[in-house]
Amino acid sequence: MNNPYQDNILKMMQSLSQVHSSWTVFSDFVELGAISISNSVDRLEFAPRKKRYLEIINRYQPNEQQQFPKMLGELVLALEREFVDILGPVFHKLKLHNHYKGQFFTPQYICHMMAAMMIGDSKNEIVKKGYISISEPTCGSGAMVLAVAKVMAEQGLNYQRQLYVEACDIDIKCVHMTYLQLSFCGIPAVVIHGNSLTLEAWSRWYTPMYVLGDWARKIRERT
Repeated sequence: MNNPYQDNILKMMQSLSQVHSSWTVFSDFVELGAISISNSVDRLEFAPRKKRYLEIINRYQPNEQQQFPKMLGELVLALEREFVDILGPVFHKLKLHNHYKGQFFTPQYICHMMAAMMIGDSKNEIVKKGYISISEPTCGSGAMVLAVAKVMAEQGLNYQRQLYVEACDIDIKCVHMTYLQLSFCGIPAVVIHGNSLTLEAWSRWYTPMYVLGDWARKIRERT
């Protein structure tokens, strides 16, 4: 099923790409969106991220700048219409995966199948312990996490209260994509820009639901 809001994002990006490269427009969009959300909940990172926001947005003319909040609004509407990965398909339709010599995001139907198997095995644990934690070491656009949350909702579980996510990716653009989509879907998560193999972490992005749900305390108490 076509998602008209996803199509609108694509059209606006293609319009901006007449002046700026598609790669730059997409990267700037997800980073600007991620910073906007982060700065509403993470005061420790507010100043450097605000500086970075201004560095990015000032590269665009005033009429171009107006397109970024509009695209963000379309992303919200797209996710409300269809609880699936929106940004991954946009990335592919812009043919940006070629930049990475073969970076492809897992199709949503495969993510849903894997999530259904995982939640089926974990439902008793969720009921008993109150929530489950999942780790996504190469989160890409966040499709797998979105699928887990969707399956939980389909099975009568509240992913906003019964799911905690730690997601990581070495690609900062993937971090921003995942952070945006998990934030808008109300998923408690820490999205890490880092290397899952070497355990390096360069930045952390806390979703609003992570902060509002006091998940830092919950995780400390459980460990």
